[in-house]
Amino acid sequence: MADLYDSVFRTVLNDCSELIIPLINISFGEHYTGEERIDFFPNEHFIDQQNAPDEKRITDTNFAVYGETRKTYHWECQSTPDSKMLIRLFEYDAQIALDAGRISKEVLTVEFPHTAVLYLRYAKTAEPQAYRYVLKTPGGTVEYDVPLFKTQEYTIGEIFEKNLLILIPFYIFSREAELSQCEKDPEKLETLKNEYRDIIERLDTLVKAGRLSDFNRTTLLETANDVIREIAKKYKKVVEGMGEVMGGALLETNARKIKNEGREEKGIQVFLNLIKTGIPREEAQRLAEIGNDLVEKALKLNRS
Repeated sequence: MADLYDSVFRTVLNDCSELIIPLINISFGEHYTGEERIDFFPNEHFIDQQNAPDEKRITDTNFAVYGETRKTYHWECQSTPDSKMLIRLFEYDAQIALDAGRISKEVLTVEFPHTAVLYLRYAKTAEPQAYRYVLKTPGGTVEYDVPLFKTQEYTIGEIFEKNLLILIPFYIFSREAELSQCEKDPEKLETLKNEYRDIIERLDTLVKAGRLSDFNRTTLLETANDVIREIAKKYKKVVEGMGEVMGGALLETNARKIKNEGREEKGIQVFLNLIKTGIPREEAQRLAEIGNDLVEKALKLNRS
């Protein structure tokens, strides 16, 4: 279901926005660090039509990145090749440019976004590496490419090597053709499960190293689980087997969250007990091993 894949893409982008940066760097030759500010714009646009009511269109994502200069980007997530995709892209781009257009005296200035497509499924022999716009105007011809980023071209190793974690929810597309075999052959299913165990282990390593937040890890795994259930819904054994792997990882996250919450409560109590004995606040915080946010929470509790 294309809507689910679009929703997953939007969810990851909006909740874990910094994960789009490596994708932009590769697609457009940028050198963003991941510390840049990202502002998202409304996804709904109304396409002006001369002899009919304006038609509402929803883009997958439309945002600005503030690096050395401000640049706008428009990304679409496409699950299957579509001959009309290029037309829709241009309609979206033109409307995005008009929505942000500026009129000064008698001059209209519009800025087209940097546009790209994340392809989840494609015919390797038929799909080009990029779409191309050719705009013939009275003032001259403007041409530029719209990159096509193909998720199936990346192995697990390359995804982590290039920090393309945003592709993890869609990794199952690279194994879609093998799902019927996995349903019949327990060894092939175990191989698929081991690939996802590898993904989970690598994500956990990044979390422990402080290079990925626990929240982002959970979001990636939850959305990956949603995509797996959708794409493998015809294969009961695959869904059940993968559910064990993914569900276990997500249960572990919930257990870790409960454990951390328990540690926080204990730290707050230790801090308050130390304060009551007359130990200075800074020393009590050090001994209780809690951060400034928990100190403020503890002090509020003490006042109530």
